[in-house]
Amino acid sequence: MNILVVGCGNVGAALCNSLSAQGHDVSVISETQEHFSNLSPDFSGYTTLGVAIDREVLKKAGIENVDALAAVTSNDNKNLMVIQLAREFFNVPRVFARVTDPNKNAVFTEFGLKTVCPTNLTVATLCASLNSENSASVNIGEHTMVLSEVNVPDDFAGKRISEVEFEENEVLVAIEHSDRTLTRAMLKNAELMRGDKLITAKFTR
Repeated sequence: MNILVVGCGNVGAALCNSLSAQGHDVSVISETQEHFSNLSPDFSGYTTLGVAIDREVLKKAGIENVDALAAVTSNDNKNLMVIQLAREFFNVPRVFARVTDPNKNAVFTEFGLKTVCPTNLTVATLCASLNSENSASVNIGEHTMVLSEVNVPDDFAGKRISEVEFEENEVLVAIEHSDRTLTRAMLKNAELMRGDKLITAKFTR
């Protein structure tokens, strides 16, 4: 896949290095020449020095032929302008913006823009971790999905999934058995056994 990354700071460079290692064709734009030194020696992509809200700079970086674009500079407003240009003038099919301000993130998503908000993700991850040792979270647009692993009480052994009450906005993803095998709970009304763990997903906004 051809991917254009705007921003080559710590986040942008790490993203470029990862995508390049996965075999994607990566092009990256940075306003600062020194930032390109953040790229791995193994990075096989293309670098462009310039201001990404300049259409000529975007063209030079190959925006007319990319499958996706990620704007990950430290400036939320600049990221918004870049993905709007990419979507409206260059018809890039998949565009994503890094947004650090949760309030701006909410506005962006109301306009149908795909965002990743590190602030929301960090807060959700810490809250989940403080409430449970066995949890993780991922940011999906304006929502955060928290995955948790819960031990099944001994007195639940022999019960069916349909007999278990879950919290609002929480769904059961799978059952992990004591032998580490998984049962995808969505496929059947499984019976719980001693030593089982429930893997659940809960969406928050």
